[in-house]
Amino acid sequence: MNENELYAEQLATQLRKGFLAYCVVKICKSTPQYTSDIIRRLREAELVVVEGTIYPLLSRLQRDGLLAHEWQESEHGPPRKYYKTTMRGEEILTLMNKKITALNATLKKL
Repeated sequence: MNENELYAEQLATQLRKGFLAYCVVKICKSTPQYTSDIIRRLREAELVVVEGTIYPLLSRLQRDGLLAHEWQESEHGPPRKYYKTTMRGEEILTLMNKKITALNATLKKL
């Protein structure tokens, strides 16, 4: 990878990190989601993510009040932690949708 490609990749990584929290809260909005399901949905949407990134993010989103978790029994072993968007998380999603729409309009103008 040449210097320009490396720099562009670093910028893209910063954009993905900022966008990832929004995407996780959005995924957890409709129904509680297990961590591996969140990762799968992100990968299906072609947002590259590794488990080492998602666990600290889930903890931070809980600490910030955007997600809550609940334990559910599993047919395949011990209970699993499922994440659900909180009321505050839904309010933040609404605000972020407006910000993303405005940013998208700005990008289109450029």
